[in-house]
Amino acid sequence: MIILGSVILFIGIGTVAIIKKNGKQDVKSAKALATELKTPLPQKKIPLPATQPIQPALATATAQKVDVQTSTNTKLQQAGTVSTEDFPSVDRMQQLFGTTGNKLPIVETISYTSRVDWLKGRPAWIADYATHYATSRHFIARSLNGRSDYFTQKVSTASRFNVFRRDKEIQFYLLVDVSRCKMGLYYLDVGINERVLLKTYDVGLGRPDAQSPSGCLTPLGIYSLGSKIAIYKPGVIGQFMNKSVEMVRVFGTRWIPFEQEFEGCTAPAKGLGFHGAPYYEESPGSLLIENRKCIRTYDSDGCIRLNSEDVEEIFSIVITKPSFAVIVKDFRQAKLPGVEVTTPSR
Repeated sequence: MIILGSVILFIGIGTVAIIKKNGKQDVKSAKALATELKTPLPQKKIPLPATQPIQPALATATAQKVDVQTSTNTKLQQAGTVSTEDFPSVDRMQQLFGTTGNKLPIVETISYTSRVDWLKGRPAWIADYATHYATSRHFIARSLNGRSDYFTQKVSTASRFNVFRRDKEIQFYLLVDVSRCKMGLYYLDVGINERVLLKTYDVGLGRPDAQSPSGCLTPLGIYSLGSKIAIYKPGVIGQFMNKSVEMVRVFGTRWIPFEQEFEGCTAPAKGLGFHGAPYYEESPGSLLIENRKCIRTYDSDGCIRLNSEDVEEIFSIVITKPSFAVIVKDFRQAKLPGVEVTTPSR
């Protein structure tokens, strides 16, 4: 009996121990489960679809420096048809600067005299004529000299030169076609709402950029042009990218900056503008020469480059009047003010 009672007692003690142990494990598991429920689930990262580059066809063309217009013209010539899609080719500069013949109605020819009724007490100089007629001295010099000389201002009584008419409100628009590396200079006669294409130019544009709406670093949109213009000659040192540099190596001979965004701009105006083709040395110590190969290519940081004679011509015309850059992928997309005419009203 004693032995049987001892066995029953040990069995009872063992059973109680097992129940307590299992109970503790269940409590531990319950606590662990409670902890897991309070811990937030790791967030699953869902990859977004890759964004598609804007105008990839243009970006590809610019990356390969494809001459779009040359290709188009070749195809049309092979088909025996004449292109109606090209940027219009015009040159009315003789009508703008010339003192004889069929002049444009926005200019008038002046015969120089040192005594004028709008200036009292001293003789009038070319600078005085420039101020009075809101016409740059560079414009007057070229008209006076009859050639692309923007600095010589030797005058005598009865010397003749053109100035902008004071009774005309004039604006200028520089229409840039990104796909063709072409640009048209227009004037708008605000009073009669007439727009006239003065001249067509070849330009160099920004490097290819598939993420840019234009397909290159040159932005799209309408920008007003600023007054912080500059003339550079070899030897003139300035600051560029926090470094002292000879400015013609960067900007060529002229700089016309964008001033502010006007409409539909895809990049800020700051740092952008029109300037000449940069100059370089063929070998150390040699004379600087103009890099004309950069025109009709996509190679700049976003600015619009022109050959020196072109940017100097434009500079002389636009710096004294309200002027705007209108940059589009195709000139047919441009919305310019006024009604375009080929024979302007007198």
